[in-house]
Amino acid sequence: MKNINFFLFVFLLLTFYTKAQSKAKDPVDYVNPIMGTQSVHSLSNGNTYPAIARPWGMNFWTPQTGKMGDGWCYTYTAEKIRGFKQTHQPSPWMNDYGQFSIMPVTGKLVFTEDERASWFSHKSETAKPYYYSVYLADYDVTTEITSTERAAHFQFTFPENKLSSIVIDAFDKGSYVKIIPDENKIIGYTTRNSGGVSTNFKNYFVLVFDKPFTTNYTWHNAILEPDKLELQDDHVGAVVSFKTKKGEKINVKVASSFISFEQAELNLASELGSAPFEKTVAESKEEWNKVLGKITVEGGSEEQLKTFYSCLYRTACFPQKHYEIDAAKKIIHYSPYNGKVLPGYMYAGTGFWDTFRALYPLLNLVYPSINKEMQEGLINDYKEGGFLPEWSSPGFRNVMVGNNSASVVSEAYMKGLRGYDINTLYEALLIGANNEGPLDAVGRKGVAYYNTLGYVPYDVKINENAARTLEYAYDDFAIWKLAKALNRPQKEIKLFEKRMMNYKNVFNPSLGLMSGRNKDGSFPLDFNPFKWGDAFTEGNSWHYSWSVFHDIQGLIGLMGGEKAFTEKLDTVFSLPPLFDESYYGFVIHEIREMQIMNMGQYAHGNQPIQHMIYLYNYAGQPWKTQYWTREVMNRLYKPEADGYCGDEDNGQTSAWYVFSAMGFYPVCPVTDEYVLGAPLFKKVILNLENNKQLIIKAENNSPDNKYVQELKWNNSTYTKNYINHFDLLKGAELDFEMTATPNKNRGTTIESYPYSYSVKKK
Repeated sequence: MKNINFFLFVFLLLTFYTKAQSKAKDPVDYVNPIMGTQSVHSLSNGNTYPAIARPWGMNFWTPQTGKMGDGWCYTYTAEKIRGFKQTHQPSPWMNDYGQFSIMPVTGKLVFTEDERASWFSHKSETAKPYYYSVYLADYDVTTEITSTERAAHFQFTFPENKLSSIVIDAFDKGSYVKIIPDENKIIGYTTRNSGGVSTNFKNYFVLVFDKPFTTNYTWHNAILEPDKLELQDDHVGAVVSFKTKKGEKINVKVASSFISFEQAELNLASELGSAPFEKTVAESKEEWNKVLGKITVEGGSEEQLKTFYSCLYRTACFPQKHYEIDAAKKIIHYSPYNGKVLPGYMYAGTGFWDTFRALYPLLNLVYPSINKEMQEGLINDYKEGGFLPEWSSPGFRNVMVGNNSASVVSEAYMKGLRGYDINTLYEALLIGANNEGPLDAVGRKGVAYYNTLGYVPYDVKINENAARTLEYAYDDFAIWKLAKALNRPQKEIKLFEKRMMNYKNVFNPSLGLMSGRNKDGSFPLDFNPFKWGDAFTEGNSWHYSWSVFHDIQGLIGLMGGEKAFTEKLDTVFSLPPLFDESYYGFVIHEIREMQIMNMGQYAHGNQPIQHMIYLYNYAGQPWKTQYWTREVMNRLYKPEADGYCGDEDNGQTSAWYVFSAMGFYPVCPVTDEYVLGAPLFKKVILNLENNKQLIIKAENNSPDNKYVQELKWNNSTYTKNYINHFDLLKGAELDFEMTATPNKNRGTTIESYPYSYSVKKK
């Protein structure tokens, strides 16, 4: 009898386990697109919006709570939805382009954004990357959305009503709309943008309904036009109405094009056709699972799994595809640089100042075929604009500093991408490195000073000068690496090898930190290392002094050796969150985000310092990297509306988490090394595009066991503080033995340290 009970128990246990396994979530179902949406001008918890889209899709859709033209298009604390907007916005600070919206209403015919806005609740809202649903309380209507790369399918469930309507808003700054009742169709265009486009810019859209209109109107500004089917003005829209039964669903398929109405129609037909709503939902979910499933993680909490996949989702949003496929199945694009329709790839919506650090390294490791397309797109950016963009949305935008396209181009090639015109891209790097561009943020502002003095001076009215110097020096390292790989002339190689050491010229020995430096070679006597902006970009000297990605050993030498260096790293966390905001005249949100995080001067909410935690590996104290990476992941990220600690920034802050959770990070992207931390999960499987697997194990990982006692690579003890990109591509198993106490004997010798030019010079 006891044996029978035992076997029954085993049977029930196995049955439960099998059912549990069968109900395991898909990767995409851990994603919370709402993460980071509880943000305002003065405090960013991500500055994101829920993007209902395909990975890297040309068009995103989002519920719109903000007013037309407000970069904060969806704010979690808002009470009303004004419409459902097609968006290309990479950041609220950059705002949007090519936008228009759709909104269902019932009863009284309302169409202006304030009048049509409806109360909603997050309790009746479902947000997934592949599907969105919300109940609009004022109209008793449920809106559902799913999307393809350039099209979307709306499904509106109406109540019984004699006048159920759908409002199309083409926004202001010049728009057009035409109702075609015989075809149940509306076409139009919007020209609203925030810059970075040619004068002929238009986003052409087409909407097809599955029910004939009982009435239809156009409108402009706040005036309804019952007798006009076509209207062009500063701000126009359309309203079509129906008589509906309770629970009746009206389907609207919509697509757009930057090229023409005909191309918009083609995008609609090729991507949606006659497919029912449920089929498109399933296909979108499958595509997201394919992309997110490149990395599988096990052995973490539900919250950690949600955070990981929500971050991975953000890394697959930007930059967006800015190309289309014509009737002959050829890749074409509208050029924001010259206004022409041209062959080939183009991507838009990223700032390299942010994303060169971890987002592009993640693409090169996990999604290299996508980055190959992006590199081909950069070739077209250069051919059509004369320079590479440093911030594109969709063309040149005048924001941030540095010439970090050099890192993005060089890294891709150095990590093995081939099959595109690298020589033209190298030519673009030379142009960008030696010239000021058409905007301050294109090419190199202050390049004449940098090339002659070796730094951009503090007192020549060029803002953020020390930051420019530091970033140009790393960018010169990136060009030097690529120049050697392409067998460029030795004179050229030597020039960039010399310039990449210019970081030393803004090291202030009296401070032991980087600072501005005057044209005459003196350092300002009253320089304040806690002053944000001024000599630096959205940070202070405590943040930017670590921006010597390519030569940390050289920086260690400047700071007085390993002991002084690690003490200064420690000081970042032990200092109070002091700040001087006088350069800006007010407390910018990045300052506030540092101040409230209770981590001293460590400002993870902005990019310049995000690699700094990993620098302990260069000075014999890797256990501090292991401690602080776990602290940041645990304390500063969560899969909620306030889930980030600053701007998410087009996948960069998310990519930091993805890398760190796997246990390594690309401190110097152009090298072939990743610097080790410690994995967050018990198991990570990275499914590489070459069909190899990288398996990362940490079976005794736990909240307490955050330190690495030993690392084995394919069952052999591995003692270095870094791992090699090309070795990972061969497939590998990394086995971390985790412990609750730091191992202060592992990774303490210079032989175990990651690459620094001053030591390895390769």
